Amino acid sequence: MPTFDILRTGVPGLDTVLGGGLPAGSFNVVGGDPGAGKTTLAHQILFANATEERPALFCTLVGEPPIKMLRYQQQFDFFDVERVGSAIHYMNLHGEVLEGDLDGVFDALVEEVERLEPAFVVVDSFRSVTAQARLESRAPSSRLRSFVQRLSNAMTRWETTSFLLGEFRTEETPNNPLFTIADGVFWLRQQPQGDTRVRKLTVSKLRGAAELAGQHVYRISSAGLRVYPRAFRDLDDPVHDTADRTRMATGVEGLDEMLDGGFVRGDAVIVSGPSGTGKSVLGMHFAGAGLDAGENVVVATFEENVDRFIDRAALLGNDFRSAVAENRLSLFHRRPLDLSVDETFEEILDRVDEIRASRVVIDSLSGLQVAASGTEAERLRESMGRLVQTLTTAGVTVMMTAELSQQVDQLRFTPHDSSFLADDVVLLRYVEVRGRLKTVMSVVKMRRSAHTRAFHHYEIGAEGIAVGRALENFHGILTGVPEITGDAEP
Repeated sequence: MPTFDILRTGVPGLDTVLGGGLPAGSFNVVGGDPGAGKTTLAHQILFANATEERPALFCTLVGEPPIKMLRYQQQFDFFDVERVGSAIHYMNLHGEVLEGDLDGVFDALVEEVERLEPAFVVVDSFRSVTAQARLESRAPSSRLRSFVQRLSNAMTRWETTSFLLGEFRTEETPNNPLFTIADGVFWLRQQPQGDTRVRKLTVSKLRGAAELAGQHVYRISSAGLRVYPRAFRDLDDPVHDTADRTRMATGVEGLDEMLDGGFVRGDAVIVSGPSGTGKSVLGMHFAGAGLDAGENVVVATFEENVDRFIDRAALLGNDFRSAVAENRLSLFHRRPLDLSVDETFEEILDRVDEIRASRVVIDSLSGLQVAASGTEAERLRESMGRLVQTLTTAGVTVMMTAELSQQVDQLRFTPHDSSFLADDVVLLRYVEVRGRLKTVMSVVKMRRSAHTRAFHHYEIGAEGIAVGRALENFHGILTGVPEITGDAEP
C-alpha cells in the first residue's frame, strides 16, 4: 500500500492542527482576504523545507515583480537571502495571464518545473487564473476545470508539494473545481473583535491526515505566522507524577490548617470573593510559598501590570524581582485589547515548560472574562477547561482567583459557572458584625481530602493574610449579617 511522508511546516502550532504535518506531494489551496498572510505562510513553509537538492519554485501571476514581494518577505526572521536563487527560485507569468493565454501560463510553468525539478511549487495568486477563465470563455467553469485538472495531474506526476494561493471566498467552494481537486484547503481570515481584529485559520479539507477541526487563532510577527491550536498540546515533560498527593503549603499558616496541611499537588484551586477580600494577596502568598520551597512558579495577571504586582508582593516579604532574574518565576501581564484566549493559554504552557514550573497562578478569571469578547467569550469556558486539565494532568497545581459579587439571596461560590474547573474552592467574603465590616474565609470544596467546614475570620495586614479562629458563636454567616449566639466576636 503506497504511503507518503509528512512534512514539518516550520509554522509553530500548524503541525498540531494538521495532525502532525503536511502530507508530502499534496496539492493545496490557501484562500483568504488580502493581508491575511497567505504569501507569508507559503514562504515560511518553503524556507523550512526547501534545499538546493530539493528546491522550490515560487510563481507569481500578479502584476508586482518578485523583487517587490521579496522586499517585504525579507523582513521576517525565517527569510535567508542566500537561499534565494539556489534553494528557492522565482518566476513571474503576469504577462501571459494579462494576455489571456492560460495555455501559455501552463506551458511556461511546466517548462520551468521540468528544468528545476522542484520539490515544492507555489502559485500566487491563482485568483488571476480564475478571473481570466471567466473573461476568455463563455463556459468559464469548463475552461477553469480543464486548466486545474491539467495542473493537478502535472503536480502529481512531478511528485511536488504545491500551493495555490488566492483571494477566494468560502461561498465559491461548491462552484469552483479547484476545491474539488485539491488535497488540502486552508482558509486564513481576519475577523473583527471589539476594537481590534483576530486572525483565524481553518483547515476545511486535508486528505491523508486527521486535521484538528475548528478555527485556530494565528498571529503574524517578525518571526512569521504562529498558530494557536484550539486543543492544547501536552507539556513537554510532566513536572510530577499524577499519583503524587503531596501537600503544598499556601504561605498562609492558618489556611494550611484549614486544608489539613495545604492543597494537594496537582489540584486546580479557585479562590473567589468580592473585590478587596484579598484574592490576589492569597495568590501572591501561594506563589511565594512555592519559591520558598524551591519550586518554580508561573503567574499570569490580567488586571495588574507586572511591576505593580511585584511591588505589592514585596510588601508581603516576597522578592519576586530576584526570582524573575533567576528564571524561577515567570510573570506576565496581558491587557484586554491584546487578549486572544488560545494564544494566552498557549503562552502559559510555554512558560511552564520553559522553567518547569510546578505552580501556576492566574489572576484573575474575571479579568479574562471581561477581556474576552465576541467569539472569544464563547470559547473561554471550553479553553479554560482544557488548559486546567493539561496542567493538572502533568502534576502542576493551579490557583485561579475569581471576582464574585456578594448577594444574600443567592448561594454561589464561583462566578461564570467556573466551579467545574476546580478540585478545591476557597470562599472569601464580607460579613457585618456589630456595625463593622469583617472578612471571613471557608473551604467550600476539596476533592479527595479532609478539610474544615468552619468559617474563619482573617485580616490583611502588613505581612499579608493572617487567619484567626473559627467563628463558632455565629449563625447565618452566608447572609452577610450573621446573628451572634454567644459573647465571642471575630
